[in-house]
Amino acid sequence: MNDLFAVDYHGADLAGVDEVGRGPLAGEVVAAAVILDPLRPIEGLRDSKKLTATRREELAQLIRERALAWSIASATVAEIDELNILQASLLAMHRAVQALKPQPGYVLVDGNRLPRWQYASEAVVRGDDRVPAIAAASILAKVYRDSALIELEALYPGYGFATHKGYPTAAHLQALLTLGVTPVHRRSFGPVKKLLSTP
Repeated sequence: MNDLFAVDYHGADLAGVDEVGRGPLAGEVVAAAVILDPLRPIEGLRDSKKLTATRREELAQLIRERALAWSIASATVAEIDELNILQASLLAMHRAVQALKPQPGYVLVDGNRLPRWQYASEAVVRGDDRVPAIAAASILAKVYRDSALIELEALYPGYGFATHKGYPTAAHLQALLTLGVTPVHRRSFGPVKKLLSTP
């Protein structure tokens, strides 16, 4: 994969940012930011959704070992319900970049929206499959969030969080009907909101 923005920006402090978890009915939305080390390249970086869970874990370990800087941040379920999922996602991204040490000189963000911040930055549509630093962030965020949902399965057995990771699968929707809404469900999301409003 080639970094399509390498021509425009040659600095070693280029950060890539991505988030995961906008679609699920439960759990936090998670973002990661990564500054890769040009002297320690990592082969196989691509959109985390196109990798197996095993390969994501392997690459996440390499990213944590070789990156110049990386961070993971999130927005809570309460923040998602208060702000809406888009603004909560942007907030998680902002937190992830703020946590980077050293701070980046330029930031590339997956998608078509940027957080409101002071960083020189650019939004890149399909960036998680076009820019290595964004792909690395995608992988870290996905591995972290999947692990968090596996932990939620232990706290709230019967919902299948470890399997569907909070997404609105048929099994998840049935579990909501049978077991009810938990504190980790997003109350502003349609299926959950409808269930709460049903007498």
